[in-house]
Amino acid sequence: MSRLPLTSRPLDLLYFAFFLMHATATVLVDLQVVYPPALVPQFMKEITQYYMATYNDPLIGGVMGFFGNSDSFVWFKTFILMEGFFQLPVFILGMRGLWRDSRSIYVLLLIYAASASTTTLPCVAVILTTPLTSAETLAAKIISITPVQRTGLLASYIPFFALPLIMTVDMAFRVLKLVHVGASAQAAAKSK
Repeated sequence: MSRLPLTSRPLDLLYFAFFLMHATATVLVDLQVVYPPALVPQFMKEITQYYMATYNDPLIGGVMGFFGNSDSFVWFKTFILMEGFFQLPVFILGMRGLWRDSRSIYVLLLIYAASASTTTLPCVAVILTTPLTSAETLAAKIISITPVQRTGLLASYIPFFALPLIMTVDMAFRVLKLVHVGASAQAAAKSK
């Protein structure tokens, strides 16, 4: 089977661009939680500080200790560890496989996509249930966000839920198609 160029496969091109963007964000921002602080370059710290000043993200801010003790964010740190040790390699392998139009990458992308959409959904729920900033939340020092911050956070988190969810369904159908082709070939070989 000849290789189709990535530009002639719009959904694969979207996945490729998503992996490239996500890998960059993972390395520059999310994994700061696991890097030794002395090894984090100043420009990366400034990216996170700008992000927190703009969005007051209760998840990133919580896990990175912007709001005090980060112990209650162990679950989110676990998700970040999965992002670094599982998802980041998948981004690289996925981009390579998509670039080469390799069907052998479909199963790995299905596993990644199901995992990513599953772990991002609780993050969206946290954003939706974080209290809105008011005189009471400020007085009680409760982590809160403004309506504009909530909108910005949802705009940044929802694609990380929706695109992997779409990829889950897409890759499941692609794998199913390959299984049917393989089963038909096996049945044809047995009948000879």
